[in-house]
Amino acid sequence: MTPLRIVLIGYGTVGARFVEELLPAVEVGSIALTVVAGEDVEAYNRVLVAEYAVGNTELEAMLVGDRAAAEAAGARVLLGVAATSIDRTARLVQLDSGERLEYDRLVLATGSRANVPTLDGVERHRRDLASLQKYPKQLIARDDLLPEGITALRDLTDAERVLSAVQARRRIIVLGAGVLGLELALAAAHAGAQVCVVHHGPHPMPRNLDRGGGQVLRAALRRAGVTVVAHSRAEAVAFRTGDGGARRFDTVITADGKQLRGDLLVLSCGVSPRNELATLAGLRTAVGVVVGAGLASWTDPDVYAIGDCAQVVERTDELAGQRVLPGVPSGLVGPGWRQAEWLAGAFIATTTGDERADAAAPAERDAIVMLKAEHIDVVAVGDVSADAWDDDAVHPRRRVSQWADPEHLRYVKMVTEDGALTGFVSVGMPRTAAELTLLFERRGELPADRSVLLRFDGPDYDPSADADAFAPASTVCWCNGVTVGRIEESAACGATTVEAVGRETRAGTGCGGCRGRIEELLARAAEPDGTPSVTA
Repeated sequence: MTPLRIVLIGYGTVGARFVEELLPAVEVGSIALTVVAGEDVEAYNRVLVAEYAVGNTELEAMLVGDRAAAEAAGARVLLGVAATSIDRTARLVQLDSGERLEYDRLVLATGSRANVPTLDGVERHRRDLASLQKYPKQLIARDDLLPEGITALRDLTDAERVLSAVQARRRIIVLGAGVLGLELALAAAHAGAQVCVVHHGPHPMPRNLDRGGGQVLRAALRRAGVTVVAHSRAEAVAFRTGDGGARRFDTVITADGKQLRGDLLVLSCGVSPRNELATLAGLRTAVGVVVGAGLASWTDPDVYAIGDCAQVVERTDELAGQRVLPGVPSGLVGPGWRQAEWLAGAFIATTTGDERADAAAPAERDAIVMLKAEHIDVVAVGDVSADAWDDDAVHPRRRVSQWADPEHLRYVKMVTEDGALTGFVSVGMPRTAAELTLLFERRGELPADRSVLLRFDGPDYDPSADADAFAPASTVCWCNGVTVGRIEESAACGATTVEAVGRETRAGTGCGGCRGRIEELLARAAEPDGTPSVTA
């Protein structure tokens, strides 16, 4: 039997999961897998790069790949080698090492790169087809070169620059107030650095939070020692010349005339999918690589995309003729992992002749966004733009409930349609957020008296008295779909730390938002003598 030749370009968090799921078929010889990794290190969780950048975690704890196991099963994993072009007619991938790889199926898991905003003093490159054809060596599999003292935060090299500044207690300016930028700002401030967040929106996390939640979060940031400069669009950067004559970042200049001095500027202005290989190969791209429900390219049924670079759009005759397509890549690890698992299963099914009932990858609901930081808990999902006092004729069944305690940095907003939760914001209310997350995932109805949900974060709340809080079927890790029961089983078998549970179940290895909940379960499962005990 001739094996199905699969080439995977990209070996990040999603690519590593795809490899892991394919290994049984690789081991029996039905699939021949080659992985073009790009970076020269084992696959690691980029979600934790901010933690690594402030010294809160080690590389070993970030690793999600297992190159040794993959190679032992028969896969080729090419670390430090990048793909430079794709010949779809000949089904060949050209590598910068000079090697050419043949494939039957090509999977793009190239991820995303940090956006470089328009700033006088910082060069940024276009990556349209004409530019890629003219400057392939400079643009393909390469990030923009940034001036000394300016960095993004996407890989280990970026993190090392930030770590040096944190350890020296330098002045760090974070440009952008999204989740990753705020997590870095809070962690760096906690580690002793001077941190200023500059953004042009009305409040932090404007894509995820309403005004009330954003204002409470801004107050929490300032109380944590982070300076917040809102309504200020960065326009230019100025440099200083050091003793050796080298030019280095010195000042951010905003459109409203502010001049903010710092030692390191961290760009946290969102990300863009790495589309250049697909664009150069003539594949349909929009925001990301355009794929259908089965994750195959609109242009070529033998090319697939998963993770941050994949834009899933069901093809129709009407959409096929449109220049702008709906949707964007999710940008979150959980959906990427589910795509990787589904696609690996689909490939394995083709080699065994099995018919799959699920002809399309699982559809994703609105992603739950979590801000993970010391003493600041933020969770948001869905459209929360509706105001509690709106008289909305378009949504007559929609209801909005809000509760705010700005002095103690707590805020909750719930949006329902016919009683079912469609979106919420929670700041400083971790237990309430956990309950709302369960209700959102289950499409459950909220109690008629919404105020009863606030009791979860009240001083008299006893989690052990709540049967549902520790029900075996309750989900703890949303990225990997791990339940209370699975974690308790792991604890009973000797996994007494979050890291050990992660190795056994994968819980806590994605966005990290469930690590506190796992710690709570482990504490509850331990008897006074320290022996794990599974609850009934």
